[in-house]
Amino acid sequence: MNLQEYFQRIGFQGSCDKPDLATLREIHKHHILSIPFENLSIHSGERNVVDLEVTFHKLVRRHRGGWCFENNYLFFWVLMELGYNATMLSSKVFNNSIDDFEQQDTHLIVKVLIDGKAFICDVSYGMMSQMWYPLELISGKDQPQPAGVFRLIDTEDVWVLERNRRIPKVLNPEFNTSRLVDKKDIVTIYNFTMTPRDSNYFLECNDQHQINPDSLFTKMSMCSLQTPTGLKALIGWSYAEVTFLPEEGANVFDIRYIVDDEIDKVLKEKFNLVLKNRLQPKGPHPLAKKV
Repeated sequence: MNLQEYFQRIGFQGSCDKPDLATLREIHKHHILSIPFENLSIHSGERNVVDLEVTFHKLVRRHRGGWCFENNYLFFWVLMELGYNATMLSSKVFNNSIDDFEQQDTHLIVKVLIDGKAFICDVSYGMMSQMWYPLELISGKDQPQPAGVFRLIDTEDVWVLERNRRIPKVLNPEFNTSRLVDKKDIVTIYNFTMTPRDSNYFLECNDQHQINPDSLFTKMSMCSLQTPTGLKALIGWSYAEVTFLPEEGANVFDIRYIVDDEIDKVLKEKFNLVLKNRLQPKGPHPLAKKV
């Protein structure tokens, strides 16, 4: 593993001589614009493991994407190599189906201290709630980003991350109920504490996400990548391109179904992904008439 390979993978050509906020912001942005958030391995005969060398080979050398236990773990390693004061944290994702946070920690994030200030980094939440830049750990402060206005709330030792909803403009009304389209004005994302974690803490959760039939990740194949103007996403057989219009307080959704014969082409042309085995999509399907 070496940093230059990683920098080439994300297209970062700036200076990294100082572990400062400007460099952190640039590396964070380049990562989310280059490496997809995806769980396609578990739907194509592979497994995801919490192992830095395996993850480096997969994400950097094989030009794949990954989920938080891969993307954010790799990002943590990069920051440590660059001399940042970084700590891995765990978080509980908000589950809309139960209108509450998950009982178990299911997401890995990274805290960074710079000149006495704390920042939260997350290069692998994906989809509509992907932060582009680190968020300063200040309670109640609106922090506008391309994907929306994010906010961290301190609720007595437990921090909550939320985002303001933009008006959705869905070009194909058939997809008004897509999981990409926000249903609430305030989108609750996850909560977390300041308890430091090491990689071993996430081993069981990483395995459960791949075998538990109730896990979102076993129920649905997904891949998303941020773009300079929004994002691209493949969820099941539905392909979406989203354009952010922050000046209008809106997002434009162009969503369509694709057929099996288009899967490999979409992965290659839209996400620059080539899988070892054929993807067996799960999730939104044209015959279901809903997403």
